[in-house]
Amino acid sequence: MCDARTRPWLAAVLSALLLAQPAGATEPGEVSVTPLRAEEFSDLLGGQRGQVLLVNFWATWCAPCLKEIPALQSLERRFAARGFRLLAMNLDAADSIDSIVLPFLRQRFPDFRSYASLEFDMDTMVSVVDPAWNEVLPTSYLLDRDGRVAARLQGGKSAEEFAAAIEPLLD
Repeated sequence: MCDARTRPWLAAVLSALLLAQPAGATEPGEVSVTPLRAEEFSDLLGGQRGQVLLVNFWATWCAPCLKEIPALQSLERRFAARGFRLLAMNLDAADSIDSIVLPFLRQRFPDFRSYASLEFDMDTMVSVVDPAWNEVLPTSYLLDRDGRVAARLQGGKSAEEFAAAIEPLLD
């Protein structure tokens, strides 16, 4: 798990890795990240009623977050036809979207769609879903078709753990 204390150190390490691309490395297709304020995020969630939604809060400096991204992408493909949707929200600093988040996604996860928080602190964005959030990343919230939180999944889960929580809501 990652918490706010590990953020500065991990951000510096990841930035250095991004700048150290091998010579001749090619960039994958153009990546986009949609920046949002908390009010816009709330509206976005409201528009997802009728679907089972996994809201995943992640950051480039959070190693467990990055480990679970491929599993989340796989689950989105696997369950999409049954009314499942993944909504990822990046919680890096708002002023790092262009300098860190976009280059990071281009290099590591070019097919990962994400929103990015424009809020000053992580709590403001996560509080849209959970006012009692404990600042642990990764944190995912599974919302039922009525938009109610059915589960909170923290600490880097496997595809099997996510699937076990998601499948009962799809029936």
